[in-house]
Amino acid sequence: MEVVFDSKSIAASKRREAWRDAICEIYLQVDCEVGSAREYAGYVQEARYGAVTITDAIISPQVISRRACHVGNFDKDCYYIGIEHIGAVDIRQAGSSFELRPGRGSLYYANEPYELHCGVTSRQFWIELPRAVFDSRFDGGRPPMLKYFDLRRGLGRITAEFCASLARESVSVPEPSRGVLGEQFMDLLAAALSAEPDRQSAAENGVQSARLRSVRAYIEAHLDDPNLSPASIAIHNGISVRYLHHLFRQLDVTVSDWLRLRRLERCRELLGSPRHAHTSITDIAFSCGFSSSSHFSNLFRAQYGMRPSDARSVDRDRDFA
Repeated sequence: MEVVFDSKSIAASKRREAWRDAICEIYLQVDCEVGSAREYAGYVQEARYGAVTITDAIISPQVISRRACHVGNFDKDCYYIGIEHIGAVDIRQAGSSFELRPGRGSLYYANEPYELHCGVTSRQFWIELPRAVFDSRFDGGRPPMLKYFDLRRGLGRITAEFCASLARESVSVPEPSRGVLGEQFMDLLAAALSAEPDRQSAAENGVQSARLRSVRAYIEAHLDDPNLSPASIAIHNGISVRYLHHLFRQLDVTVSDWLRLRRLERCRELLGSPRHAHTSITDIAFSCGFSSSSHFSNLFRAQYGMRPSDARSVDRDRDFA
């Protein structure tokens, strides 16, 4: 994640005012009442996934108020979901309140007045979601406000772990994949907010399908890595190896077999491409994550019933047919 504010780099006497300015720039226009300026600590990291923005924030005791005057003079239309790591934050909006604390998450609407009351130094993820896009994921046209969802089990836990993985791996995720992952994250959040006990099983199946798509996209983007393995795939996607194998049961194939098949398919595509007509078979194999040309040839023959050189000849014949 990219650091967008750190009070440690600011003179103690100026930290409180700097924090007020920073949160208005990073988040929304608000009023901010904080304690001692000299003891104030604030820190914000940010990661963007398409239309979704994730921030990891450390905040000192304070009250943040978004009033009607702020709403009327700002064009951002979004929701925020809070996922607490340490401490607690009380969210108050439209006569309702909800206390964020570890294991509890909730959502509020940024373009209606609200207050955030933080009595202790706290740390949390704030997830910014575009209102219209997120609304479309709900049958009623709008998600439930300040509804508790459990981050310790089921859909809530899967969502929180996925959020942590997106934050942790943001530097390593290529730009073309960011929008896709942002859409999948919104799907997970909507499922977690919508799930009722009698709908949990169906919703979790939807979550597993979304996670499988995410894992497959990660594999596709890293086929050239010879060290790609079930263990590394699980780590970089924030899940256990056991859960990774469970996801691939949806395809009736193991993750290792899927990885091998995708590498072979990629090699066959390159062998048949005129752009790679002068690239050696060994170089093509290595570019797809194989570390041995002889091992690649054996696997290729077992899968397609021909040698890699024959695949190149067959595809050339087709081009001239």
